[in-house]
Amino acid sequence: MTTPSYEAGSTSVPLIDDTIGADLAFTVERFGDRDALVDVPSGRRWTYAEFGRAVEEIALGLLAKGVAKGDRVGIWAVNCPEWVMVQYATARIGAIMVNINPAYRVHELRYVLRQAGVALLVASAAHKTSDYRSMVEQVRADCPALRDVVHIGDPTWDGLVAAGEGVPRERLAEREAGLSCHDPVNIQYTSGTTGFAKGATLSHHNILNNGYFVGETLGYTEADRVCLPVPFYHCFGMVMGNLAVTSHGACAVIPAPAFDPTATLHAVERERCTSLYGVPTMFIAELELPDFATYDLSSLRTGIMAGSPCPTEVMKRVMGEMHMSEVSICYGMTETSPVSTQTRRDDDVGRRTGTVGRVLPHIEVKVVDPGTGETVGRGEPGELCTRGYSVMLGYWDEPERTAEAVDGERWMHTGDLAVMDDDGYVRIVGRIKDMIIRGGENVYPREIEEFLYSHPKISDVQVIGVPDEKYGEEIMACVILRDPDGALSVDELARFCRGRLAHYKIPRHLRILDAFPMTVSGKVRKVELRDMATGSGAVPAG
Repeated sequence: MTTPSYEAGSTSVPLIDDTIGADLAFTVERFGDRDALVDVPSGRRWTYAEFGRAVEEIALGLLAKGVAKGDRVGIWAVNCPEWVMVQYATARIGAIMVNINPAYRVHELRYVLRQAGVALLVASAAHKTSDYRSMVEQVRADCPALRDVVHIGDPTWDGLVAAGEGVPRERLAEREAGLSCHDPVNIQYTSGTTGFAKGATLSHHNILNNGYFVGETLGYTEADRVCLPVPFYHCFGMVMGNLAVTSHGACAVIPAPAFDPTATLHAVERERCTSLYGVPTMFIAELELPDFATYDLSSLRTGIMAGSPCPTEVMKRVMGEMHMSEVSICYGMTETSPVSTQTRRDDDVGRRTGTVGRVLPHIEVKVVDPGTGETVGRGEPGELCTRGYSVMLGYWDEPERTAEAVDGERWMHTGDLAVMDDDGYVRIVGRIKDMIIRGGENVYPREIEEFLYSHPKISDVQVIGVPDEKYGEEIMACVILRDPDGALSVDELARFCRGRLAHYKIPRHLRILDAFPMTVSGKVRKVELRDMATGSGAVPAG
């Protein structure tokens, strides 16, 4: 009898039943004199005792502004210490922090502020070409719930802190005493492929435990220093980063307001970081710096790579040249807080590049037939589903869309096609909607992409299906060349594949690009690639 594709994580270490504020207080009590947060660009740094006081000042200021339990407080800012402080201050007063992508423009900002009913917005003043003040003013009249706006670094921020000086600390204690770890604390807008994004609503219990167990799997202690070039507005930064750090008494290091490979390596070297996060393209950018070899990265031991699959050669260089022998691959989605599976510190290169690891504690995963919902056998592809403490409370104010994603037994349907092996390791083979059906054959783009990574001219590749009169769908390879001035023909690509891939898996179309359209979390937007390819005049293979 075939073993079903189902695994349940260990329950030997109990879940944390505290709020985020209570957990931070516990860390401050234990590690008050240790570094909590370092902002390399400004040179500012906080011990846990200092960080705890700064968070309290902002929490009191928010109370002075009339922020009630359950009110939504938006944060629309690049990575900075104030972002982190607002994260913990809103948690302490029972507000729900709404993460807003700093790349959003006016129409996206308007949608999020209205959909979430944001009462107070904390925003950057400006960054590069973005004038946040101007954009906020353009939407204020359309957002009746928005009572107040505070801009980081200007008098309104100082005013927020000053307002809290008149609030008795007993009021904060009273507010905290009325909170539950199951209260909503965060709304994150997932990258919509069609229409507007959905607001995944997450509780203290969801994200505190997920951050804690990700940190446990990485072996974090108070001695770790974690470099975070990934955005705070996404789970990668604020859960896998900030909450993993504070739940272990470690230190978070901000290298720059937005990703910069030089600033990242400078921060690792200067602050003697032990852990570094990024999506594969970030690590590639760091490795390709002309002066990469001059940085002393010997303090590194671990980190997280997530968002998209890592090419084997890149993984080898990260583990060897960047000294990250224990680097971990994480898989998940915003709706699951986010991580469901993770590779372990002693996994080999094959498992770190070919799988997304095993299930984390207190979580269940299974692979089901998308048509019947029945659990498939080990080694068979199907939809990956996950269940446990990490599954979101729901999409904010959208019960119908919640019911489409989370079934009656609280299984989150990820939409990802996966295969589970006999040891419980999960391999993602694509998205259900990305699966190509060519002449009745199911084709999984991930398999072809992995093979094409071995082509000497190809730096990165995404495989998509495009309409075809004869076969229904035909295969297109979208590639980024190692040499921007180089050339690659579809015939050359087909010759490379013949005899090494089944004939129906060989790409018949080729499109050479400078970059791929990406989501905020570092995933390639294949829907945009398909839109670009349709009617693009792509050249068919001979």
